[in-house]
Amino acid sequence: MSPVIVEGLCKCYGAVKAVDDVSFTVAQGEVFALLGPNGAGKTTTVEILEGHRGRDGGQVSVLGFDPATGGRAYREHIGIVLQEAGFEDEFSVAELVRLYAGFYPRPRDPYEVVEQVGLKDKRDARVRTLSGGQRRRLDLALGLVGRPEVLFLDEPTTGFDPAARHHAWELIDGLRAGGTTILLTTHYMDEAQHLADRVAVLRAGRLVAIGSPDTLVAGEPASVLSFRLPDGTAVADLPALAGRVEAHGPVVSVETTRPAGDMHALTGWALERGIELTALTLTRPSLEDVYLDLVSEAAS
Repeated sequence: MSPVIVEGLCKCYGAVKAVDDVSFTVAQGEVFALLGPNGAGKTTTVEILEGHRGRDGGQVSVLGFDPATGGRAYREHIGIVLQEAGFEDEFSVAELVRLYAGFYPRPRDPYEVVEQVGLKDKRDARVRTLSGGQRRRLDLALGLVGRPEVLFLDEPTTGFDPAARHHAWELIDGLRAGGTTILLTTHYMDEAQHLADRVAVLRAGRLVAIGSPDTLVAGEPASVLSFRLPDGTAVADLPALAGRVEAHGPVVSVETTRPAGDMHALTGWALERGIELTALTLTRPSLEDVYLDLVSEAAS
């Protein structure tokens, strides 16, 4: 049985349907990302799964527990990294992680976890002295120390510099390899594309797409060919291209479903005239492109 099962989940606030008939499952050892703009229902969905918020309809099962009634027995099996968490500032990093370890029946070694999240040099530092990024690493340590079977990560790399983000990604990849099931929310599409086995896109409480990043991207047929228009030439001078041509100042972009043919026509045209096409790139749609299309379609 899947460790996370959501069927027909609904949550209303007055006349507003914050979560409207949402269904999905998360497999063992899978990283599953919930994506959507602010107000889409992501946080409400995750809080229901964590047991922090009640639901108005539907069925939810996490590790065989109903989060609404699972109590301590349920919480001992999950880890939660909130988007913002409050700490007692006078604790040291090590003291706080040891304290949290005591809440679980089979915790990981606190010092190992502190080192794993990159806080070894701050082990004895008071929480109040930590930077925003270091506090975020501490959030991650507290979510991991209980050896969770299901880990909820809410915007886990907010405030991280690029090196710290990649370190966190490696850590999450390692947890997945070890069999931990992870439900992730993030506004970073590159993060979702790198980490998630599958993503679900929410808009206005409704599920508008679900699948692997590669599958969703494959549904976008057009590639984009872009280059800087050579001096002394105009868009009208370009060869006939299959794709739609748009100019943004000196930069020309071609949205095309025949990238090889249009690239061949364009480079042949340039070679015949002895001119260079600077900043020439050919890009496939990204998860961010697909996401923006999905949420704008759902809004229209």
